[in-house]
Amino acid sequence: MKAMLYEAFGAAPVITSLPDPAPVPGGVVIKVAATGLCRSDWHGWMGHDPDIALPHVPGHELAGTVAAVGASVTRWREGDRVTVPFICSCGTCPECHAGHQQVCDAQFQPGFTHWGSFAEFVALPQADLNLVALPETMGFDTAASLGCRFATAFRAVVDQGRVRGGEWVAVHGCGGVGLSAIMIARAMGAQVVAVDIATDKLALARQMGANATVNALDGDVPQAVHDLTVGGAHLSIDALGHPQTCANSILSLRKRGRHVQVGLLLGEQSRPALPMDRVIGWELEILGSHGMQAHRYRAMLDMIQSGALSPDRLVGDRITLTDAVPALMAMDSFQARGATVITSF
Repeated sequence: MKAMLYEAFGAAPVITSLPDPAPVPGGVVIKVAATGLCRSDWHGWMGHDPDIALPHVPGHELAGTVAAVGASVTRWREGDRVTVPFICSCGTCPECHAGHQQVCDAQFQPGFTHWGSFAEFVALPQADLNLVALPETMGFDTAASLGCRFATAFRAVVDQGRVRGGEWVAVHGCGGVGLSAIMIARAMGAQVVAVDIATDKLALARQMGANATVNALDGDVPQAVHDLTVGGAHLSIDALGHPQTCANSILSLRKRGRHVQVGLLLGEQSRPALPMDRVIGWELEILGSHGMQAHRYRAMLDMIQSGALSPDRLVGDRITLTDAVPALMAMDSFQARGATVITSF
């Protein structure tokens, strides 16, 4: 199979030919039709993820068709159109038994713990538990964006953030996760303030439903959010992952507000300074959000099929696997608008 491979962190990946994977018992092999290019892939390439062993094939947002089925798989057959959360669960640990597969004790993460989807084929375990059937009407490019960014935003806003109609939500960072969070929050009846440093991304945020925008280059972001919301956001999301956006998100809240950290803070930024005086004095909640379980996809897909959510609007550039090499290496420059998806191998 054709695949992207890197043999050293920070070194230019190459497009090469690798052996086709075979399904393990209980698992499947997916023929990849589309796979998203995410900043998490950049973090992995930079060496910020200790789970990655070299050489490595990145890629964790994927959609395609079942190409081979392992022994004991009962729910899937060749040709089925599927996607998968970026965290595949074991099904046997206490967290899985409690329904919290997104924090499985023995999780399998394509593109991190194992070779991923920047390839023509990818092998996945525990297919009966982890795979999600795709509606026939959904394109693979749209479906690929669900596995990490859109599903992560859905859980962050709906499950962890517990958004309610009429609340103010501040979204810090208008990349794929941030734009998804804006759309989802608006669909849930909230009002949204979008924060970014790029005017084109703020314009796109308004197209996705943001009621107001703040350019972070213009000054005091938390004060601007407090002014626009008359007291602060009820829910604030750091969709970028940076010490400054994390602190801004917390300081943007009103009393007893909820901060959800979605953007990754890795490497030297993994232990940022937080305004704990505000957290204590205002009884703020700080929550993490790490993907979404396969069994929660139905609620999200129902909203998509009803027309309440339109993740296809968030798909930006569609590129080839070869084009993905320079695109991956440039991800920290935040130039892409929406979700960049590899659709040609």
